[in-house]
Amino acid sequence: MIRYDILAQDALRGVIRKVLGEVAKTGLPGNHHFFITFVTGAPGVRVSNRVREKYPDQMTVVLQHQFWDLEVTDAHFEVGLSFSDIPERLHIPYSAIRGFYDPSVNFELEFDVQDAALEEEPAETAALPAPQKSDPEQKQPADGDTTNGAAVVSLDSFRKKK
Repeated sequence: MIRYDILAQDALRGVIRKVLGEVAKTGLPGNHHFFITFVTGAPGVRVSNRVREKYPDQMTVVLQHQFWDLEVTDAHFEVGLSFSDIPERLHIPYSAIRGFYDPSVNFELEFDVQDAALEEEPAETAALPAPQKSDPEQKQPADGDTTNGAAVVSLDSFRKKK
């Protein structure tokens, strides 16, 4: 099966990589600035223990006026920022980014991210029954019936009545 969802997310992460690469070379143009949210527990993220303790799940950084040494590679970016007047160096793989927002042009991207804790635990999945061929004599559930404990609501109940 072709995973278009993953391919699309990788392509959109390429937009971030391209934009950050340009900013690393020429600086921020005009009023552009970025809010980048990332999962601190995602594989490959490197932040100080102090930052990780303060933001154990995710954090948002702002690249606007006070950042330095922005380095961009194919897989990650690194940047210097100050937190409570303490300089920090962050190493953030693009795969750890959950959100990217440039408020100067109202451009926003959101991504699905698995963090390291989630990857260690197997995901619980429920086996779905195989689709059945329609049997014209089989009674179809009506509004209010229950199937496996869930109430059935038909699409007709949401359509506008004339």
